[in-house]
Amino acid sequence: MQHIWFERGPSPELLQRYQGRFRLIGPQHVAEDLYPDVEAANAIVAGTRLYDASVFSRAPQLLVIARLGIGYDRVDVPAATEHGVAVCNAPDGPTISTAECALLLLLAVARNLKSITHTLRHELRHGSQREFYANYHGWELQGKCLALVGLGRIGAHLARMAAGIGLRVICHDPYISAERATALGVEAKATLAELLAKADIVSLHLPLNEETRHIINAERLAQMKPGAILINTARGGHVDEAALLAALESGHLYGAGLDVTDPEPPLPDNPLLDRDDVIITPHIASGTVAGKQRILDQTLANIEAVLAGERPPNLLNPAVWERVVAKRQAILG
Repeated sequence: MQHIWFERGPSPELLQRYQGRFRLIGPQHVAEDLYPDVEAANAIVAGTRLYDASVFSRAPQLLVIARLGIGYDRVDVPAATEHGVAVCNAPDGPTISTAECALLLLLAVARNLKSITHTLRHELRHGSQREFYANYHGWELQGKCLALVGLGRIGAHLARMAAGIGLRVICHDPYISAERATALGVEAKATLAELLAKADIVSLHLPLNEETRHIINAERLAQMKPGAILINTARGGHVDEAALLAALESGHLYGAGLDVTDPEPPLPDNPLLDRDDVIITPHIASGTVAGKQRILDQTLANIEAVLAGERPPNLLNPAVWERVVAKRQAILG
């Protein structure tokens, strides 16, 4: 029987779903060894842990590793290819939920929700009679400019929603044609500097790699309009958090909404956690009930295809496929 290894351990529902077809294995609790029993795995359902040559060398019968989500920066794709392992992701699963979370963070920061709810709680508990309405100041988004750094699936979905509430949307994405942007009702900018200078809100939607690590740094933050908002639902490594803190403390930025940090979760003494102009959520943008189900279904579809000897729909290292087919034949017959 073929073995599927789950980073977070298989759920009872999955055990029932695959009863008699696959053996599901994986950690049931936190232990020193983050990859117990991975030696038996023919497939891995990967979350946030690191998968590199040290893991692949422990699993000689491994045929496929499938990421729960779109990002695969925690999977060493060249090492997987070297070990004859197909790497897959679930690019369509997180789209709707993550775009909606980006819009939620945008609205919450623009309307000072964190600050006003803290103030309300404090005033009520201390018997104060503050004039809330007169002292409240929030943005109206109609006519404001939203800049998308990246116009893939999530960025494109956010663009459609943002246009619906009256935001003007611009983007910078060297991999997307101006014609594609125009078809989405988005104005493409040739450079990141030009984009940042025009934006009231900047939202990040791009993969993390050496080229994009700290793409938002002190230099880029200085290029943003005074009083702008930064939203990040992509990867924490995109933002130099020390530079972001400095931009907030100086008053250059109005606020920030972050679903991702570096590291994750943020350290308890991270000063961004205590700021009323910053909202941080623990990387749950795609974690709606519907979003989780779409991600899981697409992840398992990739795995089932490989274990059946069929090319998976979301193969990230296509050059490995013939080796995977031969390896499968040798292992499973």
